[in-house]
Amino acid sequence: QVHLVESGGGLVQAGGSLRLSCAASGSIFAINDMGWYRQAPGKQRELVASITSGGSTNYADFVKGRFTISRDNAGNTAYLHMNSLKPEDTAVYYCKTGATTTSRVRLVSWGQGTQVTVSS
Repeated sequence: QVHLVESGGGLVQAGGSLRLSCAASGSIFAINDMGWYRQAPGKQRELVASITSGGSTNYADFVKGRFTISRDNAGNTAYLHMNSLKPEDTAVYYCKTGATTTSRVRLVSWGQGTQVTVSS
């Protein structure tokens, strides 16, 4: 199994910054990709940013130039640096990973979510 722990959410004023962290643990052989999604009340969950094991990144248009996704050298922790936050960024942010376990099973795992609230 792969367990994800997210942290770093909170309340911030518009224009401020936050950094989210997602640490993966468990029976991991390799983390193939990691990503951040968000879900605002009454809306569908949407991709914010993702990063592959090779470091290639992908961003939703609405965060380009403001958010940066990165991974640590071990590859099991992902970060989402969020700058110039807007009230419309308010949502629960979820971490998602695609991993290969030590049993060579490929799993998709989700974190429990962390609330980000941006006040105007």
